[in-house]
Amino acid sequence: EIENIKGNLRKQGNNKINKNERRCKMKKGILAVSFGTSHIDTMEKTIDVLEKEFAKTFEEAVRSRFAPFVDFPIIFASALTKQRILKVLEEARNVYENRTTKIPTARLNEEMLPLIEAYPPPSNKGKYIKIKYITQLPNTQVPSFVYFANLPQYVKEPYKRFLENKMREKWNLTGTPINIYIRQK
Repeated sequence: EIENIKGNLRKQGNNKINKNERRCKMKKGILAVSFGTSHIDTMEKTIDVLEKEFAKTFEEAVRSRFAPFVDFPIIFASALTKQRILKVLEEARNVYENRTTKIPTARLNEEMLPLIEAYPPPSNKGKYIKIKYITQLPNTQVPSFVYFANLPQYVKEPYKRFLENKMREKWNLTGTPINIYIRQK
């Protein structure tokens, strides 16, 4: 992966990587700390010699590989110098807490229904889809939400992604995927 990123930067005409290449010693492994399906990516790296531009490009490349799931923390840490090791553990705890978050039904409906009314799902075959109620499923490994609608079969994937993105904006769900189900009312 790292060689691909360096190659892409060279193709783009970025010669800063060429002169710093011998100073940057990055191991080819990427450690993914996983809790079920939640994860944090940890790159073993000494950040002092890593140029911010290269770090940004590397982070974008990692996020593009995991697309569409791009809402997870990436931490540059070093096992040799023990740099940012505690930060990895703190982020792992935060991701675990985000994964086990329970959002009350009243608050879900209070926050999301006005948004859904402002931006309703697109109509299909002249039929308007109305989402009436939202709840979180109990006892699931990943935060799972059920949206009750009159015509669930007509709700498409782009609208589900829209709902997921809006939920991520309103609540801290970093590092964990969200399951969204649309069911018949």
